[in-house]
Amino acid sequence: MEERPSEKTERRSFEDKVVVITGAGSGIGRAAAERFAAAGARVGLFDRNGAAAAVAARAINEAGGAALGVVCDITDRSAIDRGLAELTAAFGPPDVLVNNAGWDLFKPFLDTTPEDWQRIIAINLVGALNMLHTVLPLLVARRSGHVVSVASDAARVGSSGEAVYAACKAGLIALSKTLAREHARHNINFNVVCPGPTDTAASRGVSVGARDPARLREAFRSAIPMGRFAEPADIAGAILFLASDEAAYITGQVLSVSGGLTMCG
Repeated sequence: MEERPSEKTERRSFEDKVVVITGAGSGIGRAAAERFAAAGARVGLFDRNGAAAAVAARAINEAGGAALGVVCDITDRSAIDRGLAELTAAFGPPDVLVNNAGWDLFKPFLDTTPEDWQRIIAINLVGALNMLHTVLPLLVARRSGHVVSVASDAARVGSSGEAVYAACKAGLIALSKTLAREHARHNINFNVVCPGPTDTAASRGVSVGARDPARLREAFRSAIPMGRFAEPADIAGAILFLASDEAAYITGQVLSVSGGLTMCG
């Protein structure tokens, strides 16, 4: 893991903390896992792609961090139970949950099918509900914790071709705000990071559904004031901040990380 300038101030700031990240085998989730580990956390990398989670965890461990790759399909409650049991046995109960796993299909709404909706909803909304319903009691029992959910600016401003995905991410924002109110008395913070277009394998796969994927990506890029797609590490920095003690008095908030593509007040 190559050290970034911001990591100098992060160093060991998550010492003895246990962090669970879903969709951590690649992209934003892996970048966040690397940053948390560099800051001293013990990290559980949950991913339905067990091989990817194992590779990412091995890289962190070889760099001197502490990580465990866990095969977990977040649409399956029993798989989450098994994964948390494995993580707790290795590192202890979680202090931080990062709901990052997601999936999308780029199609106009009228071209989608109920089967498409079910898969998008299961991964992007039901999966997060499953994780929260399983992990949250552990945080409540300890009366502390941070939850950071990765939504999308599609949830804040809409995005053509992503109607159901945007609806799920908007639901995740509303869910996070509600839980922030319900669990403030337990000293648990809930915040949301909304990435703009980000250069990941998953986002490149989504654009394949468009008539002209290259043209779509260029249209997105040219609309971004900063002139480039986000890198996963750009999003990871925001996740780390909202999960840290520096954000102890921040809850129920939504932060866009979009290079200025969206500027929501």
